[in-house]
Amino acid sequence: MTMLASLVALAALLAGSVVLATPHHRALSFNRPSFEYMNAGAAHTARLGDVHQGYPSCDPGVNQMSGYFNINTAQNKNYFYWAFESKGNPLIDPVILWMTGGPGCSSSLATLVENGPCHINMTTGELYSNPYSWNNAATIIYIDQPAGVGFSYADYPSGYDYNETMVAEDMYWFLQAFYTAFPQYLSNDFFVYGESYGGHFAPATAHRVWEGIQKKQGLILPLKGLSVGNGMTDPQVQFSYYSHLAYQWCRTVKGAPCINETTYQGILAAEPVCTGLIAQCNGANGGNNTACVDALNYCSNNIMGPYFNTGLNVYDIRVPCWVPGLCYNFTFVHDFMNSPAVQSSLGVLSQNITWHSCNMQVNGMFSADWTRNFQQLIPDLLKSNIRVLIYSGDMDFICNWLGNKAWTLELPWSGQTSFAATHDKPWYVDEVEAGMFRTVSNAKVNMLFNFVQIHGAGHMVPMDQPKRALRMVQHFISDTPFYGYGS
Repeated sequence: MTMLASLVALAALLAGSVVLATPHHRALSFNRPSFEYMNAGAAHTARLGDVHQGYPSCDPGVNQMSGYFNINTAQNKNYFYWAFESKGNPLIDPVILWMTGGPGCSSSLATLVENGPCHINMTTGELYSNPYSWNNAATIIYIDQPAGVGFSYADYPSGYDYNETMVAEDMYWFLQAFYTAFPQYLSNDFFVYGESYGGHFAPATAHRVWEGIQKKQGLILPLKGLSVGNGMTDPQVQFSYYSHLAYQWCRTVKGAPCINETTYQGILAAEPVCTGLIAQCNGANGGNNTACVDALNYCSNNIMGPYFNTGLNVYDIRVPCWVPGLCYNFTFVHDFMNSPAVQSSLGVLSQNITWHSCNMQVNGMFSADWTRNFQQLIPDLLKSNIRVLIYSGDMDFICNWLGNKAWTLELPWSGQTSFAATHDKPWYVDEVEAGMFRTVSNAKVNMLFNFVQIHGAGHMVPMDQPKRALRMVQHFISDTPFYGYGS
């Protein structure tokens, strides 16, 4: 595998096992009716699949929903979801859509190792209850997307996505299908969450939902907020902070830099070239796909590559990369998701799909999308009083907190000056400093635009700091500011 291919594999965020082959699938039998919405003057046809019970042992006593929605009949595009109702009051509690990144990684991984109600013991393979599951506060939908990821599939290549316009459009029709099947949630606040490459997926999806609201297109979805954790959202800004993270920040928190002085100087020298290529990628008239691929190649090799070569975990600077290439061993997750009993209960067994945490074929199809910026979609949301929370575990390298904080400060919007002038303040959980936060509000919304640095967490905040992650979610979805020891 070449250096570029290795780093693209490295960038398959949250990957534990990968797949390159494109399987063939049996056509689903949809007994429920199809529905149509007008899209740019043309009818968009989708079908509702049978609703299955999830996997009851994952969260006993809680209503689960799983299965497929055919979101594009022409491309045989079928998206798999697994949802858990809120343990509070699902009649009124918010709904969260969770989008794992990659690109090409399954959100079911987050269900079992991050913020879902059941987790897998990585030593024994046993299932156990997660007391800090996010469905303590909201109904949560885990989606496998785009097609080819997890249990989701479509005709290849016509049904496979390779940019965020396609992702957002598909997600819009998935959400239309979900709310058509489950209209009881239309009166509940709705939030789009993304992690890692979800820094592309989630803003694009939330903005597409916002557009649908403006155009009164299909069901009017109750969008109230967008959140991204350790995301890649504004590469043009974020790629200027890898050197600082690997040298100064590592020295601050570990006592020694993660890279030597010579390597640090080499990354510093490469940063202007990298960001220049990213600027070309994001240029006028839609940018330049060739420049986007060139930027990914150059920046991966010259900015990320030197850290990768240290043997440290790109998702957590405190520990080594335990599994060569992808760092984490999710073998037991792979085994669980491929159990016939689990697949039968989820409603996917008939498709004869071998689940993998990430699909590298899908990952590679986004090579011209990787270095495109998506922070520019956020001001429309803020102007409509749709809340935005950007959070980062401060032990992550690959989508680190320094770069994420920097782009939130540089984001041009009506509140930019106020946000930049606001001081970072400590945030406490159980009277222990859990991190730092910065918030601006307006007359209608307390937590309009927010950045949160979470101490002691790497790339996957809910895995490393589950209690802090849940408390943060509770603040955001209830629009309750982070203040005091009771935070």
